[in-house]
Amino acid sequence: MRLLLVEDHERFAEFVKEGLEAGGFTVDVVYNAGDGDAAMETVDYDAVVLDLGLPDKDGLDVLKKWRDDGDVTPVLILTARDAVEDRVRGLNAGSDDYMLKPFAMEELLARVRALLRRPGGVLGTVLAEGNIEFDTTAREVRVNQKTTPISRREMEVLEQLLRRKGRVVPKDVLEDKIYGFDEEVSSNSVEVHVSRLRKRLQGAGANVTVHTIRGVGYLLSGEEA
Repeated sequence: MRLLLVEDHERFAEFVKEGLEAGGFTVDVVYNAGDGDAAMETVDYDAVVLDLGLPDKDGLDVLKKWRDDGDVTPVLILTARDAVEDRVRGLNAGSDDYMLKPFAMEELLARVRALLRRPGGVLGTVLAEGNIEFDTTAREVRVNQKTTPISRREMEVLEQLLRRKGRVVPKDVLEDKIYGFDEEVSSNSVEVHVSRLRKRLQGAGANVTVHTIRGVGYLLSGEEA
């Protein structure tokens, strides 16, 4: 799952980014409202963590613009503004949650996951196909009800394939979901992760596999597909 972090303090932003990535998320970081708008227009994010004290525009105005434009991406406001009036303004502007600095990273992760478990969100379910199960909250893959060790990238690929099971997932969709703006992506990166995932599933005894649809993308289905 891919998140956008809008935070003008670079060292703090790096701290938050590292914590969210350790929790299994792909994270893009921008440092002002203008870049935040551009990122939202470019990428279909699963959620946004938004600071209010941005250098070029107040974060509440940024959020209001997104909502006025019809964007319903879950937004968690992360700010030092601790007055009740500030929290009320943030919620009224369209935020889904409001968290004060300083904070514990464990709580931030829990709150982001809670947003994604809400109706229409992407968490809170166990995705399954054949004898494969993927717990989207615990970030755990099971084959024949046994936990299967799997790398973060392989897990992200599997998640996207399970969410679109029965359909071919284009390579560029996988790239958009599992890589951030600042990551170098080689021409065969996705192929490498898919190949490793395929071997991992086969080794664990999965009765479905990842098929390559040449020139189009990838499909998760039975061995004979």
